[in-house]
Amino acid sequence: MVNPKIVFSFLFIFSSASSLQAQQNSSKHSIFPKTLAIDGKVLQKNLELITANDPDKVKALTSLLKKADKLVLEAKTFSVMDKKQVPPSGDKHDYMSTGPYWWPDPSKPDGLPYIKKDGQRNPTYYDISDSVEIDKVEDSSLTLALAYYFTKDNKYADFAAKLLKTWFLDVETRQNPNLNFGQGIPGLNTGRGTGIIETRDLFRVSDAALLIQGTPNWNTKDHEELKKWFSDYLTWMLESPIGKDEADSNNNHGTFYSEQVIAFALFSNRLDVVTSEIEVFKNRMENQLNRDGSQPFELLRTKSWSYVNMNLYGYFLIAKLAENKNVSLWNQQISGGKNMKNALDWIVTYLKNEKKWEYEQIQKIGYLETIKILKLAAKKYSNPEYEKLAKTIDLKTYNSDIIQLTN
Repeated sequence: MVNPKIVFSFLFIFSSASSLQAQQNSSKHSIFPKTLAIDGKVLQKNLELITANDPDKVKALTSLLKKADKLVLEAKTFSVMDKKQVPPSGDKHDYMSTGPYWWPDPSKPDGLPYIKKDGQRNPTYYDISDSVEIDKVEDSSLTLALAYYFTKDNKYADFAAKLLKTWFLDVETRQNPNLNFGQGIPGLNTGRGTGIIETRDLFRVSDAALLIQGTPNWNTKDHEELKKWFSDYLTWMLESPIGKDEADSNNNHGTFYSEQVIAFALFSNRLDVVTSEIEVFKNRMENQLNRDGSQPFELLRTKSWSYVNMNLYGYFLIAKLAENKNVSLWNQQISGGKNMKNALDWIVTYLKNEKKWEYEQIQKIGYLETIKILKLAAKKYSNPEYEKLAKTIDLKTYNSDIIQLTN
């Protein structure tokens, strides 16, 4: 058992006593942050638990602040300009990546065109740094923004702002708001709709920006410029041939296309787009689910467990985003009794070892998305058994700092 007094004193190494004390004095009167994917009310509740020396939440914050302090100390920023390669456009500001599951054809002298090996990631995928660095921007900016929210220490907000400005705003380093060259296949094309899956976690950036609003280095102008970037990217998704191609996907790619459209439209105040895409998503569930809650398109994959959980997490994330428009999808009924809860309970039978997973899974099973789903389900369906199950299947992931502080 963690000693709250020892851990809490440890926290003061990472943030000033005065700022944390001020946060303690005002927390009961604070208004919860208006984040989009993260529940602001949950953040406020966790802040109150921290100020009350709850050992689990204090331990999680201690872990988070270690990461945040390391980010500030290392002062490493990221940019599409870091990659060595030049996209076909000739403009390094354009994001670029190759298809992760595509490999040289051994029967061809030059290996072209590449051939697909589903689920087998080609290590040369990482030769182009954009996909790795955008992930770091998403993870780091949210870590820093949360550290700022819980401590009100501006050093965290300042560096989060620097990360966001470098990737999205600064003329010399910003990414152009398109993915024209995402997941290209050597010998076949220079970019595909499937590349859009690589920006599915950009909602973390919008929530990070919302959490640091009004801080010295993230003013109204900065925030509005970021909103414009997301609006421009959203327009590209909706109108470009590549974006329209991804919109037609019938598996997890379609799900995360809808997730991104809804998230970016919410952030940029394009609420008509939010409303229309929620309706599109309802039709996606209709087409993606069997009556028993199984997901046939994901079960065909070589990493079936991974994709089933990934896709269902997309459902839950969309349902959370839809709440911003006062739309509840948690019990949305489609034909044959299909709904998100039915899809979750289909997975639960395997988590409880009531059935053995007999579909192809060439990669070790992980539970990160599963834990997030179960924790949300426990609240949305008023069923603590889901949370108990989350603890049982992977306690380490369940206790990780981000999950503990945002759920």
